This record gives sequence, C-alpha cells and structure tokens, in this order.
Amino acid sequence: MTKSLSTRIFIGLFSGLILGSIVQYFLADVGFFSGTLVEVASGLGTMFVNMIMMMVVPLVFVSIVCGVLELDDLKSFGRLGGKTFGFYIINTLVAIFAALTVALLLKPGLGVDMTGGTGAEITATELPNLMQLIVNIVPSNPVAAFTSGNMLQVIFMALLVGGVIKSMNGAVPLLQQGFTEGNKLMMKLISVVMQLAPIGVFALMFKLGATLEASLFLSVVEYLVVILSLLLLWIFVVYPWAVSLFTPVSAKTFRAKTQEQILFSLSTASSNATIPVTMRTLTEKLGVKRAVAGFGVPLGATMNMGGVSIYITVAIFFVANSFGAPIAMEQLPALLFSIFLLSVGAGGVPGGGMVMIGVLIHQMGLPVEAFVIVAALDRLIDMVLTSCNVVGDAAVLTIVDATENAHEEEDQTLAETGPSEASLS
Repeated sequence: MTKSLSTRIFIGLFSGLILGSIVQYFLADVGFFSGTLVEVASGLGTMFVNMIMMMVVPLVFVSIVCGVLELDDLKSFGRLGGKTFGFYIINTLVAIFAALTVALLLKPGLGVDMTGGTGAEITATELPNLMQLIVNIVPSNPVAAFTSGNMLQVIFMALLVGGVIKSMNGAVPLLQQGFTEGNKLMMKLISVVMQLAPIGVFALMFKLGATLEASLFLSVVEYLVVILSLLLLWIFVVYPWAVSLFTPVSAKTFRAKTQEQILFSLSTASSNATIPVTMRTLTEKLGVKRAVAGFGVPLGATMNMGGVSIYITVAIFFVANSFGAPIAMEQLPALLFSIFLLSVGAGGVPGGGMVMIGVLIHQMGLPVEAFVIVAALDRLIDMVLTSCNVVGDAAVLTIVDATENAHEEEDQTLAETGPSEASLS
C-alpha cells in the first residue's frame, strides 16, 4: 500500500493479464477457473467501470461550469474554446494523414485471404450527417441528455449555465459557491474510487487474458503491428515531443506524468471512463489550470480522437486490400472526410472505433464478413488507441494552457507598462 497508485495499477494490469492467460491455456478444463472465476472477475471489472462512469456526467457538468466561472472574463472563454477546439481538429487531421501515408506505403492486408470468414451483423449503416451532429448538440430534453450521457449536450448546457452565471457579475454568490463546493466533492469522490483502481484493473485484465485467443490475431500480425506501432509512436514520441516543443514541460517529464493515465485507459478502453484520471493528471501533475482542464477534458473525450483516426484509417485499408478491393486514389478525398466525421463521432466508449469501421465497410460495399476480424481484434487495439486518445487530450491541453499563460503574461505586461512602452520594448 506504500507504493504509488501508478505502480499498483501497473501491477494489477500485468498480474491480471498473466493470471488470466494461465487460466486460458492451462486451466481451461477446470470449471471453477474458466467459468466461475472469470465470471466474478468480469462482474468486478464491470462494477468498477460503472462506478467511474457514474461520476462522469456530474463531473463534466460541474467542472465545466466551474471552469467558466474561474475565467477572468467571457472574452477569455471564447479564446480558450476556440484554441482548444482548433487544436483538437488539427490533432485529428494530422493523425489521419499520417495513418494514410503509412497505409499507402505499407499496403496492409495484401496477400491476406479473408474471404473464408463467417458473417457478423453491423448495426450502424449510415455515415453521420455533419449538420445533424451540430443540431443535436442542443438538447431538447436536458434530463435525457444527462441520463443518456450525451457528452456534447452536457457540455453545451454546462457552458450555457457557466456563461450566464459569469455574466451576472456575482449576483448569485450562493450558486457560484454551490458549484465550487460540488466540484470539491467530485474531486474527493474520484480520489476515493481511484484507490480501488488496482483491483478493478486486475479484474478487467484477468478477464481479457482468460478470453482473448492469440490464434485470432496471429494470422494478421502485420495489420496489428502497423496499427499498434503507430499508436505507440503517437503516445511515447509524437505527443511528448509536441509538448516539449510548445511548453516548458520536457518530453521525459510528460511521459512520466501521464503514466497513470495510460495504464488506466489501457484497462478500461474508454476515454469517458478515463476523464477523472485525465483531470487529475492535468491539474495535479502537469500544473494545468482547472479552467482549461475543466473545459477541455470532456470536450477531448468526445471529439479529440487521434487514436481512433489511426485505427479507422489503417483498418479500412487492411480490409479493402485483404478482400481484393484496394482503395483507388479518386476515392481518397471522400474517404478521408468520412473518416474525420466518424472519428469525431466515435464517442469515448469501448468499441466506438469498431462500430465506425463497420459503417465504412458497409458504405464501401465490402462483404460483411470483413467485420469479423475487425471485431475479433478490436479489444486489443481499443486499449491502446484509448491511451492514444487520452494522452492526446493531455498533450493538447498542456499546450493550450501554455499559450494561455503566455497571453496572460502579455496582458499583464501591457497593463503595467502601457501599450506604447510595451511596443517599444
């Protein structure tokens, strides 16, 4: 118990995976281990994730309202929102084009025969309509938005409430104090639940090790290597390098500070479930202001999907090549736009990327059997791409915070010296 939380999560993750694998390969014939024990682990893991998810919606709402209230003025809110949104879009586009370049060069799936697969049902069959996505941001029923966990709608309501309270210039001090105290309560609840993280992570990884068959992905190891290599490159090289380039935080420090976040997201495979950990990482370890983290983390869990972008891009090229229907150059513009919309609409829940790949498979006229191998490998890939997504959130918001600090220093200099003296200096 004297070890750090990151270390205990690390121990839970790998010990669960190892013990689960032992059950699958050596104790599969023993009903207690392969049946009862796996079922108990599955139940404990689900309870832990549910406990985290239980706090996500109130945490997002309260933290965004508090974040807006902590800003100096509403003008700075507009600047912060524009910067965060813009950086998230740029991050997603860069990930898509990098994955596209790799897919065009390596041509994953060539020589792989997937025509002998069995069918699987794809539940989503239409590309998202951009205008409809925008229209749906405004909820017609706020209660339904909370109960369904619609993050974009919750974010919209929180921004509206925070902005209105801020515009009242302290006319409702008790309401402001209530949100502040509520935010303290949510932070304490997160700390309490996170103490259970090593047990929850152990249970989740035990089930994974006991049920995920190695034979399913050995035949398409190239596909796995391409995706996982790109995701790991983004997590440990690209994002830390970007942070070191634009902020005072070194790449080594950034990697160390996001360790707990990476391990937690690996086990839950959910950006939404990792929101509390991402908040802690930014505010307590990287020193990002609560206003920046409170606004940016929920938004990032919804739309900053660099990992999903890489996954969808490489996967659709793999599927097309392995079924002898390679993507032509003239198809690329429409395909890339679709991938961008699908990445943003994937949602921060386990399996979101897999569903979006199913959409593309249907839209491109590829056999439904192509979905089988994607679904079989999804859990393994989903773990790593979620880590890529949440580390991307941390990287972008650390950079946004640094630009906000620079802007505040510039404003302070102007206030102290006057515009004419500042310009002369």
